[in-house]
Amino acid sequence: MTAPFRVVAVSGSLHEPSKTTALVRAITAAFAERAEVDAQVIELTRIGPGLAGSLRRDQLSPEIEADLRAIETADLLIVGSPVYRASFTGLFKHLFDFVGQYDLVGKPVLLAATGGGEKHALIIEHQLRPLFSFFQALTLPLGVYASDADFAGYEVASDVLHARIALAADRALPLVGYAASRPVELLVG
Repeated sequence: MTAPFRVVAVSGSLHEPSKTTALVRAITAAFAERAEVDAQVIELTRIGPGLAGSLRRDQLSPEIEADLRAIETADLLIVGSPVYRASFTGLFKHLFDFVGQYDLVGKPVLLAATGGGEKHALIIEHQLRPLFSFFQALTLPLGVYASDADFAGYEVASDVLHARIALAADRALPLVGYAASRPVELLVG
């Protein structure tokens, strides 16, 4: 028996309840339907206050340090942010400013975002993908964007969005398995 995939989902939303958190949870659930996973969801609404005042990693609380280690050691990252002033939220970026520069090399990252309408969908390509390319992460080709119309309250309600989540999970799973089987030193070396 192989160990479950360590899946860490990060919601960059600053609100609770949150459509972004609902989206990353739905994507995480789609992976859990397809493979054995050990999943963790990190929400900025929970860690944001402790993160905002820190300028260096050694100033972070042990709880936030544990979240960073989870991000750095995950087999798959699912990251999502609401569109905020044409980009991801500032605290989302601040969190990833503390991630080790080479700790995401070769790590599969599924990009997700939410916004008021379809016009914001390019956040995945123009904001999120470049951020994770800096880390030399393996940004998965199929991202998941959801607009307000895709939700009923704070639950994914759109059949089209459910289908896109399923497709993203199906296409990503072989890459996650491949990346998880590679020794880290081959990726960073």
